[in-house]
Amino acid sequence: MSEKIRVGVLFGGQSGEHEVSIVSARAVLGALDREKYEVLPIGITKDGRWIAGEQAPAQIESLADAALLPGGPQAAPSAAPTSALAASTSSLGFLLESSQAPLDVVFPVLHGPRGEDGTVQGLFELAGIPYVGCGVLASSVGMDKAMMKAAFAAAGLAQVPWAFVRRVDWQAAPEATLDTLESQLRYPMFVKPANMGSSVGISKAKTREELAEGLRLAASYDRRIVVEQGLNVRELEISVLGNDTPEASVPGEVVSSKEWYDYEAKYLAGESQILIPAPITPAQMEEIKSLAVLAFKAIDGAGLARVDFLMDKDTGALYINEVNTMPGFTPLSMYAKMWEASGLSYSALLDRLIELALERHPKA
Repeated sequence: MSEKIRVGVLFGGQSGEHEVSIVSARAVLGALDREKYEVLPIGITKDGRWIAGEQAPAQIESLADAALLPGGPQAAPSAAPTSALAASTSSLGFLLESSQAPLDVVFPVLHGPRGEDGTVQGLFELAGIPYVGCGVLASSVGMDKAMMKAAFAAAGLAQVPWAFVRRVDWQAAPEATLDTLESQLRYPMFVKPANMGSSVGISKAKTREELAEGLRLAASYDRRIVVEQGLNVRELEISVLGNDTPEASVPGEVVSSKEWYDYEAKYLAGESQILIPAPITPAQMEEIKSLAVLAFKAIDGAGLARVDFLMDKDTGALYINEVNTMPGFTPLSMYAKMWEASGLSYSALLDRLIELALERHPKA
């Protein structure tokens, strides 16, 4: 293609991961080759307004309610989002009329609900615009930890014991909910909003009181909650890239600076160890690569995903934890680092992701 490819980099959004998305987008915007691409930054404010142009990152940051501070972001607003079709300056109308020229492809560097969960992907499908990453189905399943676990179970992937809690049931009968969880799982337990990423809203509970507090926290982010059995494990991650024939990178290991890899350890502390490649045996490396591709296919993934595993420190058993369909692209994020260790530079990775998007969504 002789002309530059016009790429829209979409970031911000209305989830609790708004700030992480901005940091990811800045890295992507800085690495895209301007000899190959005409780049249009497109920011989404926390109240749902769309802002385009080189000034968008600074404008979005200035409008943010919270910074990357200890304790992480606040829960996403409970009010209904700005109507996607209400005005030509937002969402579908915005994409279709996009500035001086139509977009060839969109890179949605959005994390969490209303961005990584299939909603924006459906918008791109309606607009007929190719986009980087997983489609509507894989994005929605990959965002919802409960549905993701069901897909993993159907694919025969080993998982730690877990339970599902609806916010309405927890609020209606808190003591009975705690009794049920204690009968199914043992402490420690990890409590997670079903539809969040970047460790937002996740807590580790060692007592009944901490379990109750963890459920209250998770319920402030989502109406669906997943509770998992805590084990003595190592945290392993691996990157997957491709459409119909996906490939896996070398895996990495996270050794958290805190008791577990929470939001602060992931983005703020700067003291967590990232070991790439992970110090595991060649046989374990091949096993985790194979399982990662299987998990990617189980949710019908496309483009990219980071697949997270837990390895039992005593037995070496591998458990699938989750698939992140739009992993972080911050300077600390694992996805690109693992591909770099596999021989694919950051800028070359972005090129490949755009190629995969255009391959999967050819324009008529």
